[in-house]
Amino acid sequence: MAPTTRPSSSGPKTNRHELLFAFARQTPNLRPLCAAAKRLSATHKRMESAKHDVERKTLEQRHQMSDLDRLRHSCAHVLATAVLRLWPEAKLDIGPPTAEGFYYDFDLEHRFSPEDFEAIEAEMKKVTKENQTFERSTKTRDEAKAFFEERGQSFKVERLADIPEDEEISFYQNGEFVDLCAGPHVMRTGNVKAYKLLRVAAAYYRGNEKNPQLQRIYGTAFPNKTKLNEWLEAQEEARKRDHRKIGREMQLFAFDDDVGPGLPLWLPKGTVLIEELEKLAKETEFEAGYDRVRTPHLARESLYKISGHLPYYAESMFPPMELKDDDPDKPTDRIYLKAMNCPHHHKIFSAVPRSYRELPLRLAEYGTCYRYERSGELMGLMRVRSMQMNDAHIYCTPEQFADEFRAVNEMYLKYFKIFGFEKFSMRFSTHSAERLGDKYVGEPELWLQTEDMVRKVLVESGVDFVEVADEAAFYGPKIDVQVYSISGREFTIATNQVDFAVPKRFGLEFKTRDNTTETPLCIHRAPLGTHERFIGFLIEHYAGNFPLWLAPEQVRLLPFGDDQADYAKSVVAELRTHGVRVKLDTTSDKIGARIRRAETDRVHTILLVGQREQEVGNLAVREHGKGDLGAKPRDEVIANLLNKIKTREG
Repeated sequence: MAPTTRPSSSGPKTNRHELLFAFARQTPNLRPLCAAAKRLSATHKRMESAKHDVERKTLEQRHQMSDLDRLRHSCAHVLATAVLRLWPEAKLDIGPPTAEGFYYDFDLEHRFSPEDFEAIEAEMKKVTKENQTFERSTKTRDEAKAFFEERGQSFKVERLADIPEDEEISFYQNGEFVDLCAGPHVMRTGNVKAYKLLRVAAAYYRGNEKNPQLQRIYGTAFPNKTKLNEWLEAQEEARKRDHRKIGREMQLFAFDDDVGPGLPLWLPKGTVLIEELEKLAKETEFEAGYDRVRTPHLARESLYKISGHLPYYAESMFPPMELKDDDPDKPTDRIYLKAMNCPHHHKIFSAVPRSYRELPLRLAEYGTCYRYERSGELMGLMRVRSMQMNDAHIYCTPEQFADEFRAVNEMYLKYFKIFGFEKFSMRFSTHSAERLGDKYVGEPELWLQTEDMVRKVLVESGVDFVEVADEAAFYGPKIDVQVYSISGREFTIATNQVDFAVPKRFGLEFKTRDNTTETPLCIHRAPLGTHERFIGFLIEHYAGNFPLWLAPEQVRLLPFGDDQADYAKSVVAELRTHGVRVKLDTTSDKIGARIRRAETDRVHTILLVGQREQEVGNLAVREHGKGDLGAKPRDEVIANLLNKIKTREG
């Protein structure tokens, strides 16, 4: 699959080489370079994910802003007003609304810290009590430039260049604060009633590492304190469920400086999760008529030039390795780490002559990809540089498209039921006609045709979806699947994309019934996304308390004493013959301590064996999160466990 968003082109790429430097540690004469790269990497780690410039909203997008976004945008202005009252020398950049609230960027000698929040919020409260109106005005470009130059607001002067020549230059004023702003806002500062400052982060001006490092204050705002408190409680719950915290506690995965940032090491328990997910995907895809393939982790530059990933997504790829042939007359090979599987699958399609009788052809692979993510954007398993993707490409005719696209959506729903995802939504991303040939392949008729096809399938399927312009993949429309964890956090975990352009670039063809040749449509799909992101979501969704079929340790036997050890061992042996992940705890600790240890380890089912259970052939069952379920016959307990694992319902 191709990256779903186009990366920013701003900023130098010095830190992109840190992974290659890690490889170079094996070569003694390159170790000084490695040490330098490590120091540089440490500097970048201290930066939060604030390294991309914010794309300025169009006037149409601003008109479509929700009431909540307007409120949060206004709260950003209230924050800036308060900061200037406390630190009049502060220079301002921008303050947009975000998914979680808002932020504002400042350039100031004073270093903000959470200890400043009390004073800033107190000043914000004064601003809201003054109930200042948000008043719009306009200036000419020269007037606006002079206004900000007089006040020493150099960042605002530069931001004037972002405004199109044919767009009015507008300002919003509340009280003494005047800001370059296209709006919209609430009527008065008094409408901003419930807000909280959250954290401070470093942010490069315009996301460019060569520019000054600003200070970004994040906050959030809601229509009332009830909703604010509910959100704060949800955030606290999310912190408890943080996959990085639980991953350490359960020993699921690890990161190591010598391996490199964004490159997870899967420990034995985490590998269990991977293998169970792959087993589920392979079973599901086999039933749906998919063929499995394998592709290498490397490819020549020419492959990605054919696909268009070079130059479209060059900045999301690691820099190439240059290999010189022993023959000096042969050109240098430029080899890239694989950033996506689709070009390789296209080559598999073209490896043999194809007929209409073979279509739809569904090629599936859990392929490993490598993508460059800036150090400040790496975040546990959610943003990594090495990922294993539940990828597949479906080659079909236009007549087969609707059924295939619908079947993929139904596969999503099947998975959601298995994992207990009760809340989800689909985001249908279309192209922008103004950016054809730039951000999108220049095929206007095919764009409209395939978007209509996807829209029709979604409507006929009765699937709730939101349509969003100018967020498609470069080669066709796509659907991103958003799911919500129990704690309310939203994640994009899957994508379903239509590709009408790249198969033609690869010269993919099949013989039709009339013995002519046609180019197939291609559906890119990844219902389970990547192992890394999906498992990160599952950890937080379940808070580490995985269902029986997925639990790293499914069962633990606890005999009360040495006299019950042989009976417990026989149960362990029987369960292992059926592939159950089971362990035996015969340590000398008291039974209560061993139960607590198993609960702390998040073992799904604890089976206790005392003298009574041994005499009558029973097992006392205790399930994590449910407590004591009583003693039951051994055969019944084992049969119940095996059935739950097989059906993935426990």
